[in-house]
Amino acid sequence: VSMQQVTHLVVGAFVDELSRAGLRHVVVCPGSRSTPLAMLFASHPSIRLWMQLDERSAAFFALGLAKQLRQAVAVVCTSGTAAGNFYPAVIEARYARVPLVVLTADRPPELRDVGASQTIDQIHLYGTRVKWFSELPVPEASQDLLRYVRTSAARAVTTAQSDPAGPVHLNVPLREPLVPLPSADLLPGADPAVTVGRSSAQPYVTVSSGRRTIETPDLCRFSREFAQTRQGLIIVGPQDEPELALAVISLAERLGWPVLADPLSLVRGETASDLVIDAYDAFLRDSRVVGALAPDLVLRFGAMPVSKPLLQFLQNHRTSRQLVVDGGAGWNDPTLQTAEMIYADPVWFCCALVESIARNSVEGTTESSPTRSSNGSTATGDGAKPTVSARDISWSRRWERINGSTRRAIDRVFETFDEPFEGKVFAELAKLLPDGATIFAGNSMPVRDLDTFFAAKGRRIKLLGNRGASGIDGVVSSALGVSAGSREPVLLVIGDLSFYHDLNGLFAAKRHDLSLTIVLLNNDGGGIFSFLPQAEYPEHFEKLFGTPHGLEFRPVIEMYGGRYQNVVCWPDFRAAVQASVAEGGLSVVELKTDRAENVTQHRLIWRAVAEALGDALGQTAVR
Repeated sequence: VSMQQVTHLVVGAFVDELSRAGLRHVVVCPGSRSTPLAMLFASHPSIRLWMQLDERSAAFFALGLAKQLRQAVAVVCTSGTAAGNFYPAVIEARYARVPLVVLTADRPPELRDVGASQTIDQIHLYGTRVKWFSELPVPEASQDLLRYVRTSAARAVTTAQSDPAGPVHLNVPLREPLVPLPSADLLPGADPAVTVGRSSAQPYVTVSSGRRTIETPDLCRFSREFAQTRQGLIIVGPQDEPELALAVISLAERLGWPVLADPLSLVRGETASDLVIDAYDAFLRDSRVVGALAPDLVLRFGAMPVSKPLLQFLQNHRTSRQLVVDGGAGWNDPTLQTAEMIYADPVWFCCALVESIARNSVEGTTESSPTRSSNGSTATGDGAKPTVSARDISWSRRWERINGSTRRAIDRVFETFDEPFEGKVFAELAKLLPDGATIFAGNSMPVRDLDTFFAAKGRRIKLLGNRGASGIDGVVSSALGVSAGSREPVLLVIGDLSFYHDLNGLFAAKRHDLSLTIVLLNNDGGGIFSFLPQAEYPEHFEKLFGTPHGLEFRPVIEMYGGRYQNVVCWPDFRAAVQASVAEGGLSVVELKTDRAENVTQHRLIWRAVAEALGDALGQTAVR
């Protein structure tokens, strides 16, 4: 029996079981030691293979594809430093809860730690950044080993996709020769389930799971508390469950609570409800507003929102009771103020609360329960049936009025901006893009400007970004991964440093004929630092933080077969974006801006908002 036949049998069973467990996409990087995996993935009829040359870009491409499809995607590399290049994307997948199956080929045990070429210690290479690590045995003609690799494949996909989703790592040691040969009749009389798989494409191991719920008494307790809270607030941070938007809005409308929707929450564009507040990043910069909008209770879903003013708002109201709902049993509490963690599926939790509150509104309640006052204190009822819903319309109307005043103030300033302004890009895109389109926002300034300036209530525009670890690397590849899994237009808004970090990612567009419109905001350096205290130290600022590079990106874009256009006015910007979306393919629309002027423009908007809020609050505007 040849080693090549054994390799074909074992690796073939492993790849086949990954498919049976639901894996449909794999991103493969070239290399010798990973040959059996690459060749058997390429020949599998149910798995689509995406080739990438750069491992770091490949892993982020797989991450973007998994993010878009909301299902596990595998990424494969050879041994050595190639596996190390997956690390940044593994980190992002862990903290953003994206299901990745990381497969690293390796030397067999006898070639480790003896000076063999292209060999490093790959055991637990990614440490605690993965949900599960396992090393597969070196292939051998054994029924027990075949059962093990099939079970490991099913476990890998299931673990990656189960709440909280995230990356898993399987290290795959392989002996030479590495080119696999067909292995028919290698194990005569063997159990067909472990050699060729179970009939009707059934998986070797079927995994069943359900949504996480809470006990009825706890649900009733929350429904009573929420129904009697006059000044409640719902916050939805970055999350990827599309059903949550309507569930949250239904709960908010039942309670009369405003919803502060992070741009990556999938809530902003799904409903036209006035309860969705989308300009909070602008108006919560005003201390008068922060003082006037003190909540009694805050109910938060998803990760912590992008907005720093919102974080400071929560920190300012430490006496407000704060609750976090997390279906993945995580610990999303950077404020360290959460009074109660609720480990339940967010969609189930919202729907169950709506039903419970509605039922109580018909039946009434027979027991005394605490009623929370506007100052956060509690009082116990006297035994009479309390009102089931304590909806305070004036509370939500106050948020809606301030939100509307803020949006109108921003729009008025935008009308005066003929020159390029990074924030206005998102206001323009809200009008330009068709329903069904996706905007992927780069980190640092783009995602923050998206938060502040993108208003699209009732528009079906999906907003995505890499906010797990919030790095600026791999963003181009992630956006192209999203494009690979989407039938609708995808547009990336990215800064120049982040674009430079992942120029290799453009290869995917050329290799796989993908469509992506990239809006490149080029302020020749790190624009976000101009807003930070470092800017007050001009002696070293440009060298250490501003980091001007003077690069011209057009030649690189054209090398990858992309179209390039530099725009200097808004009519040209609109025309370029619309033409790119209509034509498809890779297109880069560059808008060159000035970092110092960008800060001035932002501050001009904050002053205009402050003046408008003075009127909205019935106070004298502070100038």
